[in-house]
Amino acid sequence: MRKAKPKKRITLPDPKFQDTLVTRFVNDMMIGGKKNLSFQIFYDALDIVDQRMKDSELSSLDVWKKALENITPAVEVKSRRVGGATFQVPTEIRPSRKISISIKSMILFARKRNGKSMADKLASEIIAAYNEEGGAFKKKEDTHRMAEANKAFAHFRF
Repeated sequence: MRKAKPKKRITLPDPKFQDTLVTRFVNDMMIGGKKNLSFQIFYDALDIVDQRMKDSELSSLDVWKKALENITPAVEVKSRRVGGATFQVPTEIRPSRKISISIKSMILFARKRNGKSMADKLASEIIAAYNEEGGAFKKKEDTHRMAEANKAFAHFRF
């Protein structure tokens, strides 16, 4: 595969919400090929979000989408070696990578949280990201801060 780009695989929408983004999230959360368990964890987490945010007029799926949007970075820094020195060069992120970064950071910080079940931990992380706080949101802010600090090296982009 030197020149040919691999074909993009199509993900089927999930059974409950008919949304491909949910399937993508569940696929990233899955461990050991246990997709049904992963779907169950996700749906339980959305039920918990629904219970905790009764006063909000948004559905739990909309809260989750807004939370993902809140932790999606716009820029990232890449190491670029120029003349013996390594620079952190800020670069724009393509849309598909933005989504995967936000999904992976939400899952990572949900796993790091302390709670009884994964559904409970995921629900806590979703609510924290929705309120623009928590580990995943902090990671996005740190990435943006790093890019801002190194924007003098943006001309090394190529």
